[in-house]
Amino acid sequence: MTIDLAELAASLRDNKGINGKQDIAAVAASLGLSADMPVPVGDDCAVIAAEDGHLLFAIEGFMNEFVARDPWFAGWCGVMVNVSDVAAMGGRPIAVVDAVWADGEEGAAPVLAGLRAAARAYGVPIVGGHTNVRTDRGQLSVAILGRADKLLTSFGARLGDMLIVAIDLRGRYREPFSNWEAATDAPPARLRTDLEILPALAEAGLAHAAKDISQGGIVGTTIMLAECSGVGIDIDLGAVPMPPDVPMERWLTTFPSFGYLIATRPADAQAVVDRFAERDIAAAAVGCFDGSREVAISLEGRREVIRNHAAHPLLGLPRQEAAA
Repeated sequence: MTIDLAELAASLRDNKGINGKQDIAAVAASLGLSADMPVPVGDDCAVIAAEDGHLLFAIEGFMNEFVARDPWFAGWCGVMVNVSDVAAMGGRPIAVVDAVWADGEEGAAPVLAGLRAAARAYGVPIVGGHTNVRTDRGQLSVAILGRADKLLTSFGARLGDMLIVAIDLRGRYREPFSNWEAATDAPPARLRTDLEILPALAEAGLAHAAKDISQGGIVGTTIMLAECSGVGIDIDLGAVPMPPDVPMERWLTTFPSFGYLIATRPADAQAVVDRFAERDIAAAAVGCFDGSREVAISLEGRREVIRNHAAHPLLGLPRQEAAA
């Protein structure tokens, strides 16, 4: 595969899925959210201290276009992306609630069916929510409560840590969106066991930080992780796990149904990769965190900076100095 690295970098810099994350800063400021919270804003879930661990609280909202075009899968994703957020922080899901708006019961039916199917598959109960079937368009948001004994956050990557990319490649695109779907036809027992990898890594002390790969894909999520942790990294494109016959540009901004970034000590990198390999999930070390504050892509000796988050923040949230 011949890749024009400069052209690829230019496309990534202009990617809407990545640049859309800049909206977070203004909203956080309006709500008065700050770095004084137990886990600073910018993570996959809010953290609430509990006597015997941490409660994790998160919510996902979905684009109207997505809900209109693929309502059943939108419902499924309402559960799937939330359990992924909880797992990314070393947790396990407890329950979800949903808010569904639709034009009549018939319009709500496929969304609700998708929600119910995913709740059964992942073993997470739907315990309530809000419904409005007297509106002119479909809208969906889903919130989740989870629990973690030992936290993984976006703020824990250290200088010298290796970045592991882990993605379930046993899927396909759910066109026309760049969603890599590897869940709806997977055995439920496999889905649940695969999610256990993340809390197991946290509890074994094999990971310093983690983040699930979301809108913006591998590159956008890496920028968010690097910015929160105050580090930089060169992503070796030759090491990135990817399916055959998928253009590199699309893959780097793809939202996989199971995909995570993990920061770990070099000595533990192979052990982390092996945990995923045992579950037939592709994983590889793609770079080492440094103090540059630059997130770059590299291939065969060539290098292109995508973003220097110190000079041009993406999230625009309070940042800490990287730990060594």
